[in-house]
Formats: sequence, structure tokens, C-alpha cells
Amino acid sequence: MGMLFLAGLVVNSFAIWLAAEVVAGIGLRLPGESTAANALFVIAIGLVFTLINMLVKPVVKLLTLPLIILTLGLFLLVINALMLMLTSWATSYLDFGLVVSGFWAAFFGAIIIALVNLILGMIIPTKSR
Repeated sequence: MGMLFLAGLVVNSFAIWLAAEVVAGIGLRLPGESTAANALFVIAIGLVFTLINMLVKPVVKLLTLPLIILTLGLFLLVINALMLMLTSWATSYLDFGLVVSGFWAAFFGAIIIALVNLILGMIIPTKSR
């Protein structure tokens, strides 16, 4: 279980970094002086995102189940965008963090993160089957 969590953390951290590089409106506040320090900060942001996805996302999915069914699962993209915005809010109180400028930036960032998780999830197992 610990290795799966670690693999998921690395995949989420990479996905957040890639979304910050690709999507306008998403950025990273990294106070590190070196690349290694910045990598640790990105992993810390990934940890916050992973914990939010583990703790908050299941509750939100359960509460919005009728909308998820009605939209044939497309509402999950909105939920993923909200989890990204929640990560931005949670890390705004730290010296480092994720910066999301609005819902649409979070929406497109969530798409990037979902695609990276899908592709890397095929290569690196991040969940027990």
C-alpha cells in the first residue's frame, strides 16, 4: 500500500508540474534556490493534492452522484477542477504552492492531470486492482 501511495504521489506531482507548464492561469510558487529544492516543493504540492483527492473527493463524488449520472460522468471533470482549486486554496497559506487563476484554468488543468494519470497509470501502477 505504501509503494502505491508513493507512486500515486509521484504521478500527481508530475501531472501538476506539467499542468502548470502547459495551462495559462496555473502556476507554481517555488521558493527553492535549486532544481532539487523546487522538485521537493512540487512533491509537497502533489502530497496536498493527493491527500485532498483521498479525503475530500470521495465525499464530493457521493454527494453529486445524481449529477455525475445525469451528465454521464462529465461532471467528474468539474469535480477534478474543484479539487485543483481546493489545492490552490490550501497551499496559499504556505510559502510555496499552486496558483490557479480561475475555474477554466482549473478545468483545463484537471484535464491535463487526468490524461497524465491515465497514461502513467498504465505504466506505473498507482492503485491496487
